[in-house]
Parts: sequence; structure tokens; C-alpha cells
Amino acid sequence: MNFWFLCLLVCVGVATAQLSRKEQAAEQARRRVGIASRSREPTDSKPQKKEEEEYDEKEYEESPSAIKQFKCPEPNGYFPDPEQCDKYYDCQDNKAHPKLCPDGLVFNDFSPQQEKCDLPFGIDCSTKPKLQPPMPTVNCPRLHGYFAHKEAGVCDKFYYCVDGQFNMLTCPGGLVFSEKTGICNWPDEAQKKGCGSKELFNFTCPAVDDSVAATHPRYPDVEDCQFFYVCVNGVTPRRSGCKLGQAFDERTGKCDWARKIPECKDWYKGQLTDEELDALENPPPKPKPSGGSSRRKRPQKSQD
Repeated sequence: MNFWFLCLLVCVGVATAQLSRKEQAAEQARRRVGIASRSREPTDSKPQKKEEEEYDEKEYEESPSAIKQFKCPEPNGYFPDPEQCDKYYDCQDNKAHPKLCPDGLVFNDFSPQQEKCDLPFGIDCSTKPKLQPPMPTVNCPRLHGYFAHKEAGVCDKFYYCVDGQFNMLTCPGGLVFSEKTGICNWPDEAQKKGCGSKELFNFTCPAVDDSVAATHPRYPDVEDCQFFYVCVNGVTPRRSGCKLGQAFDERTGKCDWARKIPECKDWYKGQLTDEELDALENPPPKPKPSGGSSRRKRPQKSQD
């Protein structure tokens, strides 16, 4: 008897571990993290007992009155809670079953036939700001989501959390993590405290007249030949860069191969060999696509 009981426990454990790995892989493969969508076709049949066992009733024992007050808008479907953004109801034959999204996600009510929780960045929770109590782990304020680095002065790094496990990611050069949108953005648009253009860049846009300001003038980064600053409306600096092997040419206001710019001709020495620079500057021609003859017919000569 004990032997079969142990076997059952091992099988259940393996199945759970496999499911967890699949969920993590799916969430890392896509930008938006959420539980798998489950569609429901309208039905008049009673819910099966197996489905009822999926709900965790302990989460709602403290507020039974809220369950009684909620009325299903339709007999069957998934509907948001009017006050709590990560809570929703699974209505089956006009009976509401309260459910919670995984910690850090909120309910996406785009369709009553779809059960879907997503990251909060693209979902309006302004009219229902309540959320479940957080379940923080190391570097993860909640189990799922994108979160700013724990050190206030670190602007370009952030944490991607799945099931309470974090990965630290870094924004491309010149960008900072935006806590409002969950993506990397220009400092002036991210509006993160302590991470503005003045704090990050040792550069101030020079004063210009309105006609020049309207062109969003560019200026070299005197500390790095590969980068330059774009002064938006002549006022707000944004740091941008050229591709590998190139440098910013102040004379033209464009990127060009570094070895063609006198003040930057040696910039990549120690980083790239002459052979590597030659390969970047003179890439092999792309092979022509092979296939049948062209469909375009040649014009026929007129016969006199």
C-alpha cells in the first residue's frame, strides 16, 4: 500500500514540475506574460465536478458577501470584479465562482469567452485599483512582472520575474527602464526619478534658434565616437549610436565608417582587427535568389 502511495506522489511531482517548466518557457518566449487563455463556448449543461475542484475557495472565505453581491452579466463566461483588477468571476449557469490571477498579473476582460490574465501595463485598472496582497521574493515585488532595479540610481537594468524567479535584463544604450510601461524608453519619456537626461548624460543641448531646433540637431558624444546626441526640439538630449565599425561624423551629421573620419579613425583599435573592419565595410554580396525565370515578359519587337 505504501509503495503505490509513494509512486503516486512521485508521478504527481513530476507532472507538476513539467507543467511549471512549460509555463516558464511560454512566458519567456512572449512579451506579455499571462496564464493560458481558455475559451468557453456558451452551454446550458451543468459544470462538471472536475472543473469545480480547480477553484481555491480559501482565497475568498474572508468576504462571502462580495460573492453574493456579484451577479453574472451572462449565464456563462468570465467577468471582471468591479473593484479588484486581478480578481474575476467564472460564471457557470449564472453561478459566480470567484478567481484570482497569478500574483502580479491582472484580468484581461477583452472577451467573456476567454479566461486570460496579463501584465498590467496595457490594461486600465484606474477604476479598480485594488489588488491581492503581494507575495514578494528576491528582487521580485510580485511573483510575475517587470520591475525596476532595487538600487534607485541604476536606470538601465530591470528584473523580469516568472513564478518568483528573476532574470536581470539591460536596456540598450541611451534607454532606461520605464516602470509605467514595463519597457525600455528614452529618459525624457520614461520619466523615472533620478534617471532623466540631466542625471544620465554629461551633455547639454546648446542654445539654437527655432529654425535649427525644429530639425532636431545632432551633436557628437565627445567621449565615445560611436555615439551621438539628438536634441529633440533643440532642447531634450537623447543618446543614440551608430552600428559596429561606424562613428558619428559631425561634418555630415550622419554615421560613417570610423576609419573615414579623421578624429575617430583609431576608435576601434583594440576592439576589432583590420580584417574584421574590412569585412564590416565590404560585406560579401548577397546571393541572388534562385528559381524559375522572371514572370515579366520582354517586349516584342514590332514587325514592319
